[in-house]
Amino acid sequence: MKLLELLAKACAVVAGVLMTVITLMTCVSLIGRNTVGWTIVGDFELSGATAGAAIALFLPWCQVRRGNIIVDFFTTRAPAATNAALDRLGALLYALALGLMTWRTSIGGINAWSSQSTTMMMGFPEWVVYAFMVPPLLLCTLIGLAQATLGMDKGVR
Repeated sequence: MKLLELLAKACAVVAGVLMTVITLMTCVSLIGRNTVGWTIVGDFELSGATAGAAIALFLPWCQVRRGNIIVDFFTTRAPAATNAALDRLGALLYALALGLMTWRTSIGGINAWSSQSTTMMMGFPEWVVYAFMVPPLLLCTLIGLAQATLGMDKGVR
């Protein structure tokens, strides 16, 4: 689990760097547009692509930290063993859902690569975004499986 935590933390750092860069680019574009009439061509495309990749990159750290929303209205008075079993079941369902997303994102990336699809303004290859999304989604799947088998109390809280 320690390796998964380290990889999740690395993903979160990369996501933070991506979001910082895209924020600075947006500021430069807006300031340029509103002061001298100059803008960065394709800033909207870059923002969307980067935000999508960053969201996927933040997901593993969120799962490691158990940061996803848990509705425990019906289980607050349940025994700890019941809550632990439900947490494991939730982690397994999460892993299955993220496994499906990993598979479908991989197929989307392969299709984008084979069709050489690009963004409209810049001609940026769309498969690159998929390539950034697949590894963290796979990492989420592995973290969910580890939490389902080892229990949620292992690793970072």
